[in-house]
Amino acid sequence: MAQAGLTRAEIENLDSMWKAPGFIPTFVAVFAAFGAWSLLLPVIPLAALDHGHSATLAGATTGVFMAATVATQIFTPMMLRSIGYNPVMVAAAFMLGVPALGHLLGTDAWILLLFSALRGVGFGALTVAESALIAEIVPARFLGKASGMLGVFLGVAQMIGLPTGLWLAGEFGYPTVYVTAAVVALVAAVMCLRIPRIRAQRRPKDAPGGDVSMWKLVAVPAVAVNTLAMSFGAVSSFLPAAVQDLDPVTGAVIGGFMLSIIGGAAMVLRYFSGVVADRAGHAGVTMLPGQAMGFAGVALMALVIANGWSVWWLVLAGVLFGGGFGMVQNEALLEMFQRLPRTKVSEASAVWNMSYDAGTGIGSVVLGFVAARAAYSGAYAVAAGLVALGILATLADRYLGAHRVTDHDNIRTRLRQIPVPRRPRRR
Repeated sequence: MAQAGLTRAEIENLDSMWKAPGFIPTFVAVFAAFGAWSLLLPVIPLAALDHGHSATLAGATTGVFMAATVATQIFTPMMLRSIGYNPVMVAAAFMLGVPALGHLLGTDAWILLLFSALRGVGFGALTVAESALIAEIVPARFLGKASGMLGVFLGVAQMIGLPTGLWLAGEFGYPTVYVTAAVVALVAAVMCLRIPRIRAQRRPKDAPGGDVSMWKLVAVPAVAVNTLAMSFGAVSSFLPAAVQDLDPVTGAVIGGFMLSIIGGAAMVLRYFSGVVADRAGHAGVTMLPGQAMGFAGVALMALVIANGWSVWWLVLAGVLFGGGFGMVQNEALLEMFQRLPRTKVSEASAVWNMSYDAGTGIGSVVLGFVAARAAYSGAYAVAAGLVALGILATLADRYLGAHRVTDHDNIRTRLRQIPVPRRPRRR
């Protein structure tokens, strides 16, 4: 049974985010859904390689998944308005899990690509819905902490799911992983049934004034998370290998843990960023520090690899990058929620998720192209340049924000409101 929803006034009177109806079921569902996704993320490409397919096809399974994810995210806000959170999230969890069983049919190219795309559809709708739903059901003064806690659940799910999928495949075979992922996703679908039956808000037809273009409001935080996500695409693809190349002995041990180190740092500092935002009463306090940490981390990676420094410097670089990325993730989402009206929280979630997912996919491809021609150090140097562009955009936005003329109640608007007699037309 779905829980009863509260009015906005009742939600704001809650003294804890944990008391919001549907809050705990949402987080359990998100944990299960991302667990199912994490189980299969490294396994499907590995299965393709083990059955004689090329590295191109193995990579295409992830590429098709992400393409379907981003395409679905575009239409999810409309579905949340017309259908509602509960049915969209239940259907998305089913789409994320049930197609996993399709991989039991074999490893032909069309099977690998088709069912990867179907799972991507479920993942795309679910990621947009869960971020937007948190903004709908949690008091505004706890939104930073709630978003940070969402990052904790996602991080733990990935830290458990990624190695578990590989372990299950090695010990019991690929079919076991497919069935396990489907079952875990169905747990998410069951928990989604407990989510309040509410719909994304619509803008009232009689709302005063003309709207500012949504893209003008969210472009800068989108660039901030996108540039770091592009860097993460290179980090997640090449850092474990770079660690082992730098030090075959120590790196063989550390390399397997590098992504967990980055993910753990991101998880902790994303939550910290949310706590800071709630205490400050607004988003953005840790945005520039997070971007600076991300830049320092990826720049240090480039320097360490180029100069052959100790592999332990890469561990420090991973902590810096992961922590900075975690803070920027939270700040970008909160800034989008803060800049857009409540009627567009689903659009804010969609833009944030598309910036993140598209950035990760594009970064892994483009910076992989750079790595093939300028080594890992060259790829990370370019990644550092991308993050620097994001920092410049944030600095420019801060400056313009302090001097920006608002779209309402400014001089130009007031002059337009003054009645001016019109001259009669000449015949």
